[in-house]
Amino acid sequence: MTPPRGRRAVIAGVATSDYPHLPHLSEHAVHGQSADRALADAGLTFADVDGFATTGFFPMYATGVAEYLGLHPIYFDETNSGGSSFEVLVEHAAYAVESGAVDVVLVTYGSVQLSQMGRRLGTGGGGGGGFAPGPAIYDALWGNTLVGNYAMAARRHMHEFGTTPEQLAAVAVTMRHHAATNPQAQEREPITVEDVVSSRLVADPLHKLDCCVISDGGGACVVTTEERAADLPGDPVYILGAAHATTHHLNLSAMPSLTVSPAAQCGPVAFARAGITPADVDVAQLYDSFTITVVLTVEDLGFCAKGEGGAFVENGGLEIGGRLPTNTDGGGLSACHPGMRGMFLIVEAVRQLRGEGGATQVPGARIAVAHGTGGMLSTGATLVLGREAP
Repeated sequence: MTPPRGRRAVIAGVATSDYPHLPHLSEHAVHGQSADRALADAGLTFADVDGFATTGFFPMYATGVAEYLGLHPIYFDETNSGGSSFEVLVEHAAYAVESGAVDVVLVTYGSVQLSQMGRRLGTGGGGGGGFAPGPAIYDALWGNTLVGNYAMAARRHMHEFGTTPEQLAAVAVTMRHHAATNPQAQEREPITVEDVVSSRLVADPLHKLDCCVISDGGGACVVTTEERAADLPGDPVYILGAAHATTHHLNLSAMPSLTVSPAAQCGPVAFARAGITPADVDVAQLYDSFTITVVLTVEDLGFCAKGEGGAFVENGGLEIGGRLPTNTDGGGLSACHPGMRGMFLIVEAVRQLRGEGGATQVPGARIAVAHGTGGMLSTGATLVLGREAP
């Protein structure tokens, strides 16, 4: 559906909080820091906001953060699909703006996961005696873990397609290379493929350096209309297309195929809605909870054929000047990963399209994709963003 003239949704401002370690801030304060910065980037204030979206690990989380921020929105959303949540929330915000329900939606994220390790998270428990309550206990009974689920997908990919540990390691090496020029990145020291494959095994075949870091941090973006953005100081970034999908809940045993993620469903739909093909994409921000997550995503979004992801990512395939410049801020493997990283993908995609990528700027970037992955490869959400209106 084509929105009314002037109401096409754009992103007018983005920001991250400080990261990766914020022991002096509460979770709500991280939201506040991100929100302040994103609104300032857009040239707006809290008084301009009539819609609000976020999500967390508790019921009515969005209303609590809205209260903290002093907002009284007529539209709010706290859809939670794990790591893909913020791509979904921005998709919903775009629909709300284009329908005329609201004019300015603030979307925020905040987490102090690193600072809470040993208290609420990690060794501190998890409410119900394990990482994932509910239906996931059926897999957990057999000793599987979060990393173990992704390790099973990696092992199956190796079995079906001959993917090697060294190819997975190439993803981590590229992310660390990009992080080296990000002054906020949690890990900036260069690593090699050998460093990755010789690091401690966490869940075979995934090593420590195949796994994302654990951080504090947050981010925010401001979604408004093309007409409203014309009066604002910055260049708007257009939301060209979006879609999301799920294949199963938290039991990997219910996943139809361990080598096909929900990106295979939502990616083609988002591209069709945007009127583009994978060949049109200049830069990608892909959820990298683990190295295998990226390999599956580049295949399932159509950047290469199924089974060719390992070859696609090796030898600098994801670097600036490579086949698909990816995670230019260092990604979750090196920059930060505060639990749900989807907002950081959106922020970095917008910065790339505005030419604000610094040392890892992709020259002439006009179309970017931000794709989030949630749960145990359970959900996917794709946003296609562009510098120009379609």
